[in-house]
Amino acid sequence: MKWKYAMVCSSNQNRSMEAHNLLKKQGFDVSSYGTGAHVKLPGPSQSKPNVYEFGTPYKQMFEELRRKDPELLFLNFGSLNALYQLLMYKRNGILPMLKRNSAVKLAPQRWQDNAHDGAFDVVFTFEEKVFDMVVEDLYNRDHVLMKPVAIINLEVKDNHEEAAIGGRLTLDLCQEIDAIDSWEDKIDEIIAAFERHHRRKIVYTISFY
Repeated sequence: MKWKYAMVCSSNQNRSMEAHNLLKKQGFDVSSYGTGAHVKLPGPSQSKPNVYEFGTPYKQMFEELRRKDPELLFLNFGSLNALYQLLMYKRNGILPMLKRNSAVKLAPQRWQDNAHDGAFDVVFTFEEKVFDMVVEDLYNRDHVLMKPVAIINLEVKDNHEEAAIGGRLTLDLCQEIDAIDSWEDKIDEIIAAFERHHRRKIVYTISFY
């Protein structure tokens, strides 16, 4: 493959890892990251997510959530909704997602701490807020190489069904980009054609390393 790709969402769990997994299987040079301060997974209620530090292995998260006793936690939280949420860990795809992630790489990584990973050619984000954070972070770095990087935002809702669709669309777009010798010359055409074909709006910009 010609180019080096990065997939970025908030917690490096669902959307970025779905795309990372698909691209890795197709032989792309791909990494993935999150931009949040912490890694967050659904918890017993919306106000009580499971919070982890970046670098915590996916396997550790899987084991901790799998071992949780729903009955004991129901007593702690005292709500049928909390019990329902905990019983849904397996059904709602959290445990299968973590198992999938652990087969792709060791642990979630934070975009802002990735300078040692080198320069990327194309960065995909899946949420406008994440796109803005990546653009700002690259703007604030020292531009030593003056190497261009395309930052592309494909808006994808943070659920498993939409992540699967977004991952396939990302793979399609990456295959189009990888088929050309100079993405800088053709990126406008490729994205315009993608938008027409898939009826999905793309926001993108060019930054530098």
